[in-house]
Amino acid sequence: MFDVPFWLWIAFAATVVVSLTVDLLAHRGAHVIGFKEAAAWSGLWVGLALVFGGVVFLVLGPTAGTEYTTAWLLEKSLSVDNLFVFALIFAYFKVPRAYQHRVLFFGVIGALVFRGIFLAAGVAVVNRFTAVLFAFAAILFYSVYKILKGEEESFDPGRSFAVRLLRKVVPVRDTYAGPKFFVKEAGKHVATPLLAVVAAIEAADLIFAVDSVPAVLAVSDDTFIVYTSNAFAILGLRALYFMLSGLLDRFHYLSKGLAIILGFIGVKLILQATHKIVSPSVPEIPSPVSLAVIVVVLAASVILSLRRPPDPEDGGGGGSGGSGGEALSASEHKNVK
Repeated sequence: MFDVPFWLWIAFAATVVVSLTVDLLAHRGAHVIGFKEAAAWSGLWVGLALVFGGVVFLVLGPTAGTEYTTAWLLEKSLSVDNLFVFALIFAYFKVPRAYQHRVLFFGVIGALVFRGIFLAAGVAVVNRFTAVLFAFAAILFYSVYKILKGEEESFDPGRSFAVRLLRKVVPVRDTYAGPKFFVKEAGKHVATPLLAVVAAIEAADLIFAVDSVPAVLAVSDDTFIVYTSNAFAILGLRALYFMLSGLLDRFHYLSKGLAIILGFIGVKLILQATHKIVSPSVPEIPSPVSLAVIVVVLAASVILSLRRPPDPEDGGGGGSGGSGGEALSASEHKNVK
């Protein structure tokens, strides 16, 4: 655990709040976000994450800086799965492109809250019961098995727990009402499908947290490091989605790359737990090595994807977790009832 000064927590919180405020003001008018705009915002989020990583390096030392960078890059790579599910959800609910940023904005706020809860709980459990790392490793190995066997669980946006719960709490109308989440009908407030889309995105993030939280805890058991790295990775998700929208199926080797990364992190967890519980003589994998492995695997996956385009006869290659292919046919679904 690092001795994190309180002002650094305040600086992080202020950075997030100011960034989200600027983002919201910049996109207060509903419009379709093109590639150039998305690329500019994506570069801004990446730059902001790296600058904060530099601050962590200077204030907390090289070990903390390396762990932060590794955790951020790991979460960034694992979040590719989210992009495919975003496409699936938007197609299922037939969300107009002009309103998609608004949906993802509120989805990100929810993700920041829930990830904070899960990561804080995960750090507390790991620090008290080190043996839980073996269970986390098993979760990651099972995820690797599902990815390699093409048996990733399908995500049905309309039947997710969050959407079903929303329908029980408040009536949901069939049609959109611009960017509004609620409208008044017959003297009563009813939700629009846009609110159901936010609920579906939050439900999807909870599912992905099952892989993401154990993976990042293999990099660091410091609450500040794991949360700030996750937060900056999540903040850049929207811009990354709009930048890569329509190109996701081209990166068909990313699923294999993510499987390798998750398997590697699973091994790292086992060595960590064995080192702490069984014998200190068991070596641990240093964070710089983890960072190098993630960078190399991601780069190789992207390069191979671009050099060897997917075979059209195979349906475009699909994406990480198989969600890309589902998104293509999801437009046949009807709006939420």
